[in-house]
Amino acid sequence: MAVTLKDIARRSGVSISIVSRVLNKKAARYRISRDTEKMVLKTARELNYRPNQLARGLRLKKTHTIGLVAPDLSNPFFAYIIKSAQTAAHQTGYSLVVCDTDEDLKLEIEHVSLLQSKGVDGLIVMPVGQKFQHFESLVNHNVPLVLVDRCFDEIMTHTVVIDNYGGALEGVEYLIQNGHRRIAIIQGLPNTYTSRERFRGYFDAHKKHGIEIDESLIVGDDFRRQNGYIETKFLLRMSRRPTALFTTSDLITLGALQALNEERLEIPKDLSIVAFDDVESAELFRCPITVVAQPKENIGEMAVKLLTDQIQNPNRFEPKHIVLKTELILRDSVARIPLPTSVAV
Repeated sequence: MAVTLKDIARRSGVSISIVSRVLNKKAARYRISRDTEKMVLKTARELNYRPNQLARGLRLKKTHTIGLVAPDLSNPFFAYIIKSAQTAAHQTGYSLVVCDTDEDLKLEIEHVSLLQSKGVDGLIVMPVGQKFQHFESLVNHNVPLVLVDRCFDEIMTHTVVIDNYGGALEGVEYLIQNGHRRIAIIQGLPNTYTSRERFRGYFDAHKKHGIEIDESLIVGDDFRRQNGYIETKFLLRMSRRPTALFTTSDLITLGALQALNEERLEIPKDLSIVAFDDVESAELFRCPITVVAQPKENIGEMAVKLLTDQIQNPNRFEPKHIVLKTELILRDSVARIPLPTSVAV
């Protein structure tokens, strides 16, 4: 049974209010003698008293907990961000409560509502990314909020995102510079910020070099492994199959690699690949994969910093939009295709 203030008061022979004031470090303010303060603290230690942080938090309207909502805990990218956020939160005295939406908008809305009802001090959300009205309500009620990875221009709150457009543009341009003209893209979840920006980079890379895009090479509708696997299988059965593949998430890449392995095709001999996001241990694959790497180690930490600043200084809140740069890491997964001398790169 938990030890209460009443237990300490009974053992010490003082009132409950005196015990409360001593344990809340207010003895001097209420002119409680030093001897009484020492006795109360000694009794609390002897009884192994542990304060009820939830009750205290409710009294102060602070629980020192942060709610984090993620689209898919099985995705290594999101898992890495959560681990980083957990470390940063702990260092600043906050606990993290994590919910998984399984890329389901309805679940996202339910989890956000649930975390609010539990009294979290603020929310870090990696949205499914298709609707934003439930976030508008949070902002209108001054709930501290940071959106990560997928954001909405309509929401005036802190955001931490990757330069999805610039990273995709650089990755696809690298394929073009190596002579590839039939470049397939396997996209993620439709109508999301991340997917739109990565496709825009793919599109503009072709436009910049005067290359017409074959729409049959634009495939995919999910950030998960099965999407990469199925779409790669279909692409390999085209009469004019692509010479290169641009995958837009680490799980999509793993699915594509599984399909290629089943078809006994070699990278880059049979198909070149550039992947968005550095697949774990990609440099150790039989053919190390060229990737557009995201600074995952900074995302969670930065989100926690923005959120705790807003929690602690609500009157000085000014929305910040943080865009983190990607890095193209060149490995061995892109073959060079010789072009006729009349064709400009």
